[in-house]
Amino acid sequence: MKTFAHFNASNMEEAVSLLNRYQGKAALIAGGTDILGKMKDRILPTYPEALINIKTIPGLDEIREENGFLKVGPLAILEDIAHHATVRSRYFALSEAARRTASPHLREMGTLGGNICQDIRCWYYRNPENRFPCLRKGGGRCYALKGDTRYHSIFGGSVDEGCIAVHPSDTAPALIALDAVIKTSKRTVKAEDFFQVEVTRTTVLEADEMVTGIHIPEPEKGTKSAYLKFALRKSIDFPIANCAARITMAKGQVSAARICLNAVYVKPYRALGAEAAIIGKTINEKNATAAGSAAVASAKPLADNAYIVEAARALVKKAVLACS
Repeated sequence: MKTFAHFNASNMEEAVSLLNRYQGKAALIAGGTDILGKMKDRILPTYPEALINIKTIPGLDEIREENGFLKVGPLAILEDIAHHATVRSRYFALSEAARRTASPHLREMGTLGGNICQDIRCWYYRNPENRFPCLRKGGGRCYALKGDTRYHSIFGGSVDEGCIAVHPSDTAPALIALDAVIKTSKRTVKAEDFFQVEVTRTTVLEADEMVTGIHIPEPEKGTKSAYLKFALRKSIDFPIANCAARITMAKGQVSAARICLNAVYVKPYRALGAEAAIIGKTINEKNATAAGSAAVASAKPLADNAYIVEAARALVKKAVLACS
């Protein structure tokens, strides 16, 4: 690894000040499960001049209910979220998403903030020594378009002939389904508006901005949520597709629904068609099947990944049924 400066931030103001000082040439580190691998493999054309450790900032690992919200700090450990009694009983989709992330050891290190801010996993982008200077690195093309697309987007790219790498987070679709907001050092952003596709960027965070909290509204009466994941190895792999759903029932019918897929598009994919397919209806096999089909109605699979369409369809169906 190349040399870099290392700082232990004592508070959020210091962390933001350091980010501002380095003008986009510094990176935050918490669990380190993503950034350290990127640096060791030298996958990017530029290297952070500094790492700012935010584990030293007290209070950013909270998990508590307050004033009608579940408040989760960006440094909350995934394993703690997975087994937190309140999260598991009232915000099940988030608990399950955290429980299904990576391996036990990585869950004991990884944080919620890190999981939603992680970089893409495309094998061309992640190839060591920056072997493929692709669009997401400021290069000229997406190598996956004419390469191996087994784990790439089924809903097209960021633009025509653009990046088709998928967003890999397990917790992102749960937060979107649960209508969470992301608090940053500058603003409040709805979870579904938090994700971005730009050169070496997966979120709307600016160079001198950091996540300070994730707030999820308390569920209405009659609400259930679910999270399901399809991966080759259940104990460790990133998702080939995952799905989170939150459904509210009133008088035996669906009165509100939020359904989000991930690992199927360049950003988490809100399945609006699936939501519309079940609003005002009962949850049964027929209606859940219709929701699954509606979720992938606009899919445009590539040469190697048509199977993901069927996986996504099945996940949406099962997530809807799980909320009955």
